[in-house]
Amino acid sequence: MRYIDLRSDTVTKPTVKMREAMFTAEVGDDVYHDDPTMIELEKQAAKILNKEAALFVPSGTMGNQLCIMTHTKRGDEIITNANNHIIVHEAGALAVLSQVNTYQIHNDTDMIYPQDIIDGFRADDVHAPRTSLVCLENALSNGTVVPLDIMKADYEVAKSLGLKVHLDGARIFNAAVSLNIDPAKIASYADSVMFCISKGLCAPVGSLIVGSHDFIKQAERNRKLLGGGMRQVGFLAASGLIALNEMTKRLDDDHKLAKYLASKLNEFEIIELDESKVQINMVFFKIKIPDFDHQAFYDHLSLHNIKINPQDHGQYRFVTHNDINQDDVDKTLRLIKDYLVKIA
Repeated sequence: MRYIDLRSDTVTKPTVKMREAMFTAEVGDDVYHDDPTMIELEKQAAKILNKEAALFVPSGTMGNQLCIMTHTKRGDEIITNANNHIIVHEAGALAVLSQVNTYQIHNDTDMIYPQDIIDGFRADDVHAPRTSLVCLENALSNGTVVPLDIMKADYEVAKSLGLKVHLDGARIFNAAVSLNIDPAKIASYADSVMFCISKGLCAPVGSLIVGSHDFIKQAERNRKLLGGGMRQVGFLAASGLIALNEMTKRLDDDHKLAKYLASKLNEFEIIELDESKVQINMVFFKIKIPDFDHQAFYDHLSLHNIKINPQDHGQYRFVTHNDINQDDVDKTLRLIKDYLVKIA
């Protein structure tokens, strides 16, 4: 049975070409640096983002946490936004794995601005933790994209204060498409970057981190510490190469479909949606009905084989991706209309 799955771009299935590449991949033991397909994936990842080296990790969360662990010492403090993925969706790993404090910034845009970094920086005082790292995000978890001039200003302020900068670039290629720039330009304003190949790029497993040779060497040791050293992982790298070389080139299709979905949802008077914030493949909206039965709405779509996430504080998120087409979106819109008419 086929579902229309709007929960996330993590649900994408590997393409036929990926499956064929995985089946025929040349592999070796990656812990011994013997896997030629993984070596090629890491080489290409570093080249695309104009960094010295790259390292494959099983998940984006591990990638972010490895970078934080590698940049910091126990008891340090990092500066980040309160709604960033590392704070909201990574199970408190900062405290468990790196044992760092967080200075959390609260802005309506969820962006971090240079003055935020200045305000959050701790002076050299025996009473205060040592500020060592700024953690940025682009694209943001709210579906918007940070302009390059803001990233540049953040990076320059961080460097002036002697801080490292890590970028959670899980969807850095979406951000680059939205900004119409090379992703390496975004990556240039961070010392380390994590990006996912298992979201909109359709690979079944994995993320990569990029940075300097010395940084990646230490991160590899930390990956081993966390149990992330894997063996014949070239089967996954084979799909990752297709993700990087081919799937990054079709992300604009997802963005256009998200904008189409947003424009049609906005035609419903009872839906609240800011189309200016639909900048990648995510559409956030609210239903402006007092005491709206969110569970019944969820069940209605589920009954018709449409998967969505439950509302979060009254807000829904629909995500377009390679496995969603315009017919799927139109069917979803019809079913939403049918439900709203029924309860009117």
